[in-house]
Amino acid sequence: MHIAFIADPLPSFRIYKDSTFAMMVEAAARGHTLAFIDQRDLARAASGTIEAASWPLTLTGDPDAWYALGASEVVPLSAFDAVVMRKDPPFDLEYVYSTYLLERAEAQGARVYNSGRAIRDHNEKFAIAEFPELIAPTLVTRDGARIREFHREHGDVILKPLDGMGGMGIFRVKADGMNLGSMIEMLGGDGERTIMAQRYIPEIVDGDKRILVIDGVPVPFALARVPQGNEVRGNLAAGGVGRAQPLSARDREIGETVGAKLASRGLLLIGVDSIGDYLTEINVTSPTCFAEIRQQAGFDVAAVFVDALERAATASSPAAIAS
Repeated sequence: MHIAFIADPLPSFRIYKDSTFAMMVEAAARGHTLAFIDQRDLARAASGTIEAASWPLTLTGDPDAWYALGASEVVPLSAFDAVVMRKDPPFDLEYVYSTYLLERAEAQGARVYNSGRAIRDHNEKFAIAEFPELIAPTLVTRDGARIREFHREHGDVILKPLDGMGGMGIFRVKADGMNLGSMIEMLGGDGERTIMAQRYIPEIVDGDKRILVIDGVPVPFALARVPQGNEVRGNLAAGGVGRAQPLSARDREIGETVGAKLASRGLLLIGVDSIGDYLTEINVTSPTCFAEIRQQAGFDVAAVFVDALERAATASSPAAIAS
């Protein structure tokens, strides 16, 4: 297969832990050819074709100069056997515009994973609302008075923006309510921005678990991201320490319940986050933790992902559809 990766600039990769790099290595090892696309180079041509500048990508095996790029060529996205969308957030308007382009490319026959429309339709914070039976008490609102009432009811709450990543902008407000007003003002912009409030889940001390779900099936190991010191956030980007561990029965239930619904919507890979027994987020843009799970548990997540990518791309190929 010829596989294009839409991703952050290659020099920014930290290959010792990058999940996109792990995907690339596995795909190349199977003989697939690779291409790199920068999100900025997606375009709709005047003819209506969705296309992009694409660079042939070769992995060198040298950790200090791990890639080589060939000459770029503008090609339709439908020319690839698979397009893997791995651009990291922030999920800003430019990201949204990219999902529009990808959605049109799919209408022209491109095979995009995760699909543009599915990424756009599943806000990584708010998507949990589809699964009320799995989540802790959660409020989503611009109304500061409602947030204060939620805090009075639950006593210990987490506040977060709907567009954050890596633990950015997440605050805990304990029973004393210290700085609650300031947090509402800062996160909500005096009612201009929507805030999510969740009841604090004490099991965060045991880690914020990342459950990877590939084509609807949970990977058998989660990465528990354990907060350090007085930090409330377990995110690796916020200093959390990752600990691979087998899925509990509840972890598996959460992964299977979410995966069963979302796989059919074009979400080949999702990162389901849980704390204790509760679903907290559903990551659809560029879920990570492949490397940590392989290094600690010996489970090759990238191999399972490329298996699923091959199945999906083959099943949706023109030849397969015609038959």
